[in-house]
Amino acid sequence: MSRAREQLDARHHGLEKVKRRVVEFLAVCKLKGEVRGPILCLAGPPGVGKTSLAQSIADALGREFVRISLGGVRDEAEIRGHRRTYVGALPGRFIKALKKAGTMNPVVCLDELDKLGSDFRGDPAAALLEVLDPEQNASFSDHYLDVPVDLSKVLFVTTANRLDTIPPALKDRLEVLEIPGYLHEEKAQIAHAHLMPRALEEHGLRAEQVELRPEALNRIIDDYTREAGVRNLTRQLSAVLRSVAHDVAFELAAPPVVIDEARVRRALGPQRAFPEAAEPMDTPGVSIGLAWTPVGGEILFIEAILMRGSAKLTLTGQLGEVMKESAHTAMSLVHARAERLGIPEELFAERSAHLHLPSGAIPKDGPSAGVAITVALASLYLGKPMRDGVAMTGEITLRGRVLPVGGVKEKVLAAARAGMREVMGMREVILPDKNAGDLEEIPPELRAALTFHLVSRVEEALRLCLGVDA
Repeated sequence: MSRAREQLDARHHGLEKVKRRVVEFLAVCKLKGEVRGPILCLAGPPGVGKTSLAQSIADALGREFVRISLGGVRDEAEIRGHRRTYVGALPGRFIKALKKAGTMNPVVCLDELDKLGSDFRGDPAAALLEVLDPEQNASFSDHYLDVPVDLSKVLFVTTANRLDTIPPALKDRLEVLEIPGYLHEEKAQIAHAHLMPRALEEHGLRAEQVELRPEALNRIIDDYTREAGVRNLTRQLSAVLRSVAHDVAFELAAPPVVIDEARVRRALGPQRAFPEAAEPMDTPGVSIGLAWTPVGGEILFIEAILMRGSAKLTLTGQLGEVMKESAHTAMSLVHARAERLGIPEELFAERSAHLHLPSGAIPKDGPSAGVAITVALASLYLGKPMRDGVAMTGEITLRGRVLPVGGVKEKVLAAARAGMREVMGMREVILPDKNAGDLEEIPPELRAALTFHLVSRVEEALRLCLGVDA
């Protein structure tokens, strides 16, 4: 087991929860003397290393590894096989995987489980229910073979970008391990330990021919990538190394070639990613929310202005129905507490409010923007800017209660990635008090760098952001 742990540590930085789960599986196998494969689901944004981690699990266990891509599969026969009465009949993908592995106990990675389709030819997700059920897959029935096949010794590892598109009955059979994304420091370590050596080999360069300076790597991470994983970072490093390979091949530069900020700018062009959280909060009616997306957490700016006209609330920014209801709830909540907040009633009768979420081409929805919208509207009507460096998430009720939300770790990582820690002096995140348990999933260094405020009512959030009592 120590060898398996060393192998996982050597190939993957961080991911302690996933590594611990694999080592626990090995411990159970050693004590019990038999292998009964659980159904692991590695869920997270693209580029965080889900498929490569499945390969590492197979290597650590000393098993054969087979990958089955499920993206776009819509035919049930892909899973169960065709009956031999049809012309061109073939066995299903799982029988093919066992044949390819040459063993009955390989590690099978089911990639992109959340992208299964269905049509008139059947529902592949329903066919997977038997495969991914440890109580049933000992006698899996393939239509082509027409005999029971024992899949109970196979260790299934599935990957998915999001869980909400997986059918509930199928998700119930999975043991989900979340991989939310990487911090700036983690990306730098991954680049030095894993990405650079591989990229140097791919571009025909040796380590002694290239010197990558820390400030240049920081520039690539901050100014040219904006992602939860490291896939785009790999592409940008390759682009820089191509320019180095060009200069070395044509003898335009003598090794070792130093990769500094100037070379990064020449190779990659102008800055592409901008830390939105670096903007000062000096205008009333603006707040910073935290959002979850399938590719990781995001900073969400919420803007509001007042206009002359009949009292109404205009919403723009491609908001979904859930977020629109959150906005109307926040408006009613602020209006109902206008007297306690010190807001003149005439403002509501003579002015219209316009609430906008920037990046209008991107659809937005979800039950976690209520607190941020309430703070933006209260700031607007009070004419008082919100404090710098405070981001928030949480849903609200008409009575002012703050409800728990999901994706807390992804949202906190987004706050760090957006530059709140490096650019802005304050480092505060407002969370619902019922999400206190999610703080255990936050990396210790990030917990130490950020100040977390757990609130149960919207009055606490208004007090923290605007210094007012409601």
